[in-house]
Amino acid sequence: MDTLIILPSIDRSEAMKRPYYGWVMVVALGITELISYGVLYYAFTLFIEPMQAELGWSRAEITGAYSLSQVIIGFASVPLGFVFDRYGTRWVMTAGSVLASVLVYAWSTVQTLPVYYLIWIGLGLAMAAVLYEAAFWVVTAWFSRKRGRALTVLTFIAGFSSVLFLPIVEWLVRTFGWRESLVMQALLLALVTIPIHLLLIRRRPQDMGLEVDGETSVASQSTAENRENPAPASVRQTMQQPLFWWVSAAFFFNTIVYMALSVHLKPLLVEQGFASETAALAVGAVGLLSLPGRLIFTLLGDYLPRRYVITGIFLSMTVALLVLSSATTVPLMIVFVVLYGAGFGAIVPGRAALMGELYDIRQYGRLNGILTLILTLARAGGPVVAGFIYDEAGSYAPLITLLLVVSALSVLASWMIRAPRAVAIEPVSG
Repeated sequence: MDTLIILPSIDRSEAMKRPYYGWVMVVALGITELISYGVLYYAFTLFIEPMQAELGWSRAEITGAYSLSQVIIGFASVPLGFVFDRYGTRWVMTAGSVLASVLVYAWSTVQTLPVYYLIWIGLGLAMAAVLYEAAFWVVTAWFSRKRGRALTVLTFIAGFSSVLFLPIVEWLVRTFGWRESLVMQALLLALVTIPIHLLLIRRRPQDMGLEVDGETSVASQSTAENRENPAPASVRQTMQQPLFWWVSAAFFFNTIVYMALSVHLKPLLVEQGFASETAALAVGAVGLLSLPGRLIFTLLGDYLPRRYVITGIFLSMTVALLVLSSATTVPLMIVFVVLYGAGFGAIVPGRAALMGELYDIRQYGRLNGILTLILTLARAGGPVVAGFIYDEAGSYAPLITLLLVVSALSVLASWMIRAPRAVAIEPVSG
């Protein structure tokens, strides 16, 4: 059973005097997310050239396996969400870390393309088990009023992943070779993420004699009761309500925008007259400015209705695109980077906080898994559609116009989000 053994003789009030265990897990998960994203997500781009040089595969063949893994994440999120709701995340995250460690090591020995693709199919399953969606389930189960702060701490720690891993892994590849670098990263995953997930993750605070947010006040107890009673609508009933589809539409449109720009922003800026080095610096600055964006927007959700915060995030990115459409000078480019980076950084924790606020913890995993699957279509399609538009037009100008429209639709959809009304419903059945 997913519990932590506590001596019966310890008084409940004594347990409450200790630092709330939810914060221990937030910091621990911040560390495992930092490492998991660094190894499994951000560092991939550094292996394309050395693998191509040694194995003779095309870039399309190499990156195709990675793209396939992202699709696997989307489809695996739905059944894993069911498992999270029923059993928690401890064993899933532990198994995912074991699988990731083994497969990253296997990647270091790969010689044939079919085996390489099989490895990345497995890594897609591993990523679905260990990345943000699983960690956010834990935060949602352990925090309510303080959820925004918990998500801020978690994603702020993990947000340093690309900043740390890209230069470190680049040095490892250059110094030891790409295969040896992967062996080292597999060891890092095994030695850090497996024991943390196995030994520290717990399903819910009640299993340790605690309350949500670590409080025993009347407000905290009321929150806990609301999360347990009455039974929420079934997932099927929830998906029949407009609310879920407004949420899905808002994040679907936004995902198209940021995925298209994640691939095409540098060449777009070069087309607008900026030097390649300046454009690359701007792309890096977007990632850097995403960190304060997470602090500002995610914490605002503790004081303002979450849907207003989400609308503000999408509006910031829409205004940034408007600036980008005429950004031919460095000052305008800086304005774009600040507005876009701030919004970009808050998307993921903002979505997790909104879903946790709108839906009961007993169905959070399944609904979030379905939403992840929907967003996978946008992640896969955004860069491809953007590339097609450029190839047809011979310019990025039509793409910017299209992304402006799509981003405005995300603002409109987010504004339509309303908290669900309390209605008589049948018990949850899935």
